[in-house]
Amino acid sequence: MDTAKQTEDSLLDFDRLLHVWISRYTSGISPAALAQAFFDWAIHLGLSPAKQHQLVDKAVFQWMRLLDYCAHAPAASGQRAIEPLVQDNRFESGEWQAWPYNAVYQSFLLGQQWWHYATTDVRGVTDHHEQVVNFTMRQLLDIFSPSNFFASNPEVIQATGREHGQNLLRGWQNWLDDVQRHQHRGKPAGADLFRVGHEVAVTPGKVVFRNRLIELIQYAPSTDTVAAEPILIVPSWIMKYYILDLSPHNSLVRFLVEQGHTVFMLSWKNPDAGDRNLMMDDYLKLGVLAALDHVSSALPGQRINAAGYCLGGTLLAIAAAWLAGRDDQRLNTVTLFAAQVDFDEPGELSLFIEESQLAFLEDVMWDKGYLRGGLMHGAFELLNSRDLFWSRLTRDYLLGTRLPLNDLMAWNADATRMPYRMHTEYLRRLYGNNELATGQYHIDGKTVALTDIRAPICAVGTTKDHVSPWKSVYKIRMLSDADVTFVLVNGGHNAGIVSEPGHAHRVHQVRTQLAQDKYLSPDEWQRSTPVQEGSWWPTWDGWLRQHNGAGTVPARQPDETGLGDAPGSYVLLA
Repeated sequence: MDTAKQTEDSLLDFDRLLHVWISRYTSGISPAALAQAFFDWAIHLGLSPAKQHQLVDKAVFQWMRLLDYCAHAPAASGQRAIEPLVQDNRFESGEWQAWPYNAVYQSFLLGQQWWHYATTDVRGVTDHHEQVVNFTMRQLLDIFSPSNFFASNPEVIQATGREHGQNLLRGWQNWLDDVQRHQHRGKPAGADLFRVGHEVAVTPGKVVFRNRLIELIQYAPSTDTVAAEPILIVPSWIMKYYILDLSPHNSLVRFLVEQGHTVFMLSWKNPDAGDRNLMMDDYLKLGVLAALDHVSSALPGQRINAAGYCLGGTLLAIAAAWLAGRDDQRLNTVTLFAAQVDFDEPGELSLFIEESQLAFLEDVMWDKGYLRGGLMHGAFELLNSRDLFWSRLTRDYLLGTRLPLNDLMAWNADATRMPYRMHTEYLRRLYGNNELATGQYHIDGKTVALTDIRAPICAVGTTKDHVSPWKSVYKIRMLSDADVTFVLVNGGHNAGIVSEPGHAHRVHQVRTQLAQDKYLSPDEWQRSTPVQEGSWWPTWDGWLRQHNGAGTVPARQPDETGLGDAPGSYVLLA
């Protein structure tokens, strides 16, 4: 019996090792998942002659439009055959409007549009498989964009003539530098200008608590008095915490301290193979609840304003619901930055969430006991590959002009890992089964119900979020019985949150809906809520002050615990 079990395990290990080997060439994408999606689409398209007829008609119509455009394009008198999408900036410059490059990029955009029609609205194809096929075809077509090649990019050709090829020489040097950095798993060029604890994460503070999973930082005050209620921030474990304490001018932590708040911040340990069996419950109990216990011990009797970012916000919502279910009233308010509690519509990230992909990813993590940070970073980059990948390659290697790395870009390259068991649990329980929103999430055998939360909630969504779409973040309004203030900020998942006062072109909308108010759909909310100019940070600070009931107290200095100064040691673990 034991021998048979060992043989079975060995065979299973062989399967896993095979999947690990395959993942090196697919960036962690399951070939089986892609094959299932394309087979579903192809077989239904093959059985849909009416759809095929529509596609033929569409192709003929587009060819006629292109031919008509080309007949007038040399004289620059014809109307464009197709306009680029609003977010597509590849062909904006004047060089692209000259013959024959205007015809080249117009034909590319028409072909891109045709493939969109071909991969959508095929009857019988599951929504998920349609999204996967459409997304994959967009990625493949972007590879062949005329902007990616020397001979078809007029900006590159003109730059080459103007600089006598020096741009290509610089591009070659940039490519060699990037290859060398990649081989040695080094940071991207320019990241050395943003060292943690030197140029970024420099707000003064002390590490006041440490366990095997977190360090808790308390920041030094910069005002004589502070709000009685402290702020505890829970960042996501898939990112280094210092996105909220970047350079002094755009540090949310520094802003809060300067407004007279006592601020505590979790810093998650970057896990290694020895942490492979850490669970979601460990992240809850050793993370959020341990930090909450320490703050309560350090500041007895004070209720706490808790804020969570991304999956840190999801974990905070779980903690808040669990505490409320036990009549623990320590939380004064709950703020969720770009954090989902309902994963039914998680945006394009759902493309990577299905049984075949999850099983494949589990095997990839099984090998080392964790998910490499590069795989998660690559998945996020893939969601916006046109701007984050192809445009950068054109600029760096063909035009030979590197844009200076900023602090947010340097932080983004500081990847983190995720333990095998925890990552599997949260993908399956939250993304796969949507247990939190459907009342199936349990801790120690007790159901976690978001409707138990009575503390006022502030939820922040960003308009261009590929990770936590704002309409998904908005769903907290339907899933809680608390008063909910929703803030909608222009920008993406990271840049929208890091929107300091004075940041150019920032606007936001904000409205509070009481628990007894009638529900507004996301679109109704957006249409009827006034737009305010400027950063949302002062708006949130005002909301916190509105809900702080204990006045002010003398400024609190962090205790000398001997655990070191901020930013601590866990954030420095590579």
